[in-house]
Amino acid sequence: MAQILIVDDEMGIRELLSEILADEGHSITLAENAAAARKVRADMRPDLVLLDIWMPDTDGISLLKEWAASGLLTMPVVMMSGHGTIDSAVEATRIGASDFLEKPIALQKLLATVKKALKHETVLQKKPLTLDAFARSPLLKDLKRRLEQAAAKTSVLLLKSASGSIAEICARTLQTHRTPWLDLSTASTPLTQEMLHNASGGLVFIADLAQLGKLQQMNLVFALERLERHNLQMVAASSRLLPALVDAGWDPLLVNRLGEVWVALPQISGHADDVPEIASLLLAHLAERGEVPLRVFSSGARNALRLHHWQGEWAELLAAVKNLALSALDEEIAADDVERLLRSESGSATSPLPALFLDQPLREAREAFERMYFEYHLAGERGNMTRLAEKTGLERTHLYRKLRQLGLNIGRRGDERE
Repeated sequence: MAQILIVDDEMGIRELLSEILADEGHSITLAENAAAARKVRADMRPDLVLLDIWMPDTDGISLLKEWAASGLLTMPVVMMSGHGTIDSAVEATRIGASDFLEKPIALQKLLATVKKALKHETVLQKKPLTLDAFARSPLLKDLKRRLEQAAAKTSVLLLKSASGSIAEICARTLQTHRTPWLDLSTASTPLTQEMLHNASGGLVFIADLAQLGKLQQMNLVFALERLERHNLQMVAASSRLLPALVDAGWDPLLVNRLGEVWVALPQISGHADDVPEIASLLLAHLAERGEVPLRVFSSGARNALRLHHWQGEWAELLAAVKNLALSALDEEIAADDVERLLRSESGSATSPLPALFLDQPLREAREAFERMYFEYHLAGERGNMTRLAEKTGLERTHLYRKLRQLGLNIGRRGDERE
């Protein structure tokens, strides 16, 4: 039968629940507070946790958040409370709790909830979304190779021009299966040696350096100084350029340390032809995981995705695909569905392309657009090739070749300007 951890500060409730569930054949471990529960979880992975919300040292919601942020929420957790509210239940479910029991707990309700939670335990074991799901996309297949190559030689990897969901997908790609995951972006308490010890051999993740508060910055420094001791890999993303972090008050030495080895994410706005395939792969993966109904994009929808100007980059695309799958009325997502969603997001219809493009053959129109595109970004970056490569998501060699093909002679000015 199952190994169940019961966490409650009231001895009478612990003993009663233990007796009932032991009679059902389960193996029971008891913890009188959050500290004891942390120790048990560090030593073992229970099949189920019954967790009281109101406890004197650390409340159950905070402990649930802590487990979720550190990658230890790999088992179903049922919250318990004698003062349950809808808000508490909703928040616990959002964090990752599988159910909610209100005290006093009726015998049949307890047994039914435990049976249901154990039955659905495998849902929590679904592998997170990684770049492996996009193996048919040359753009993301190439990104995966670059990430793995860079991460193999360093304990700290920076993801430039990235944040949020796409940053987590990249970091999850580098995480070894079944190793701990520690998300410093969501931490609301000071990081401790014990928390790092529990994450040993795993990955420390920061979704966006630019969004970290003072406490989280202190946790970052604390973890950075102890990576080698705990055999940890750190993957940090930043939506802003590193000099902007220094301007915002970050320690320049810390910023330099974080930026020693980096990989720039390709700008999706510069790879329009890859968008339909990436969106289709993401849609299929979300359906396979049971997060959205089974859906497919029509050819018109794929074209609409290709032509959209993705100002929000990867975050906008990922959110758009999921929302389309959840809001489309038919199994096939149509062009109208895409245009309706994207129009509502932007507040207006997508601006039409200049007529000069539409009156030319495709090859000439594409070349004219690319020339205009690179002239615009060359001017914006004042000819600095390093920043231009980062902005456009192209490797330097590819970038130089593309500029020569378009007849844009930059000489050596870009490398000399700062």
